[in-house]
Amino acid sequence: MKQFIYRINGQEYIVAVNKMDNELAEVAVNGTNYKVELVNNEEEVTLVARPATKAPAATAAAPKAAAPAPTKPAGGGAGVVKSPLPGIIIDVVVNEGDEVKKGQTVVMLEAMKMENAIQATQDGKVTGIHVAKGDSVLEGVALVTIG
Repeated sequence: MKQFIYRINGQEYIVAVNKMDNELAEVAVNGTNYKVELVNNEEEVTLVARPATKAPAATAAAPKAAAPAPTKPAGGGAGVVKSPLPGIIIDVVVNEGDEVKKGQTVVMLEAMKMENAIQATQDGKVTGIHVAKGDSVLEGVALVTIG
């Protein structure tokens, strides 16, 4: 079994390749098992970071700095609602400009064949929606910003 650690948007993922059988593989990402299909096993792909991709990463880091804001009282600044686990967005139930209360459902996320109601972390106004229906997200990805 080979094990790798990948960092995506500052979040680390432990990926273990448990079994390879021709084009099919069984992998575990942070302890969750997936069956994946190898698309092209004849060509090695090398990913190269380009300067243009570094700028979005810097802006993606800004919401992380704002992450402690949900612990402040209402109106105490922007709060970022993040995905608690990897999955697919099945519905965004708020719009930019909507007033929300702490605990109100803002996004519906399907993960491991279950629907998960992702809730507002504080009272406030939705100042940004960072995902759309059908998007695949990883754990820790910003979904909605509440100000």
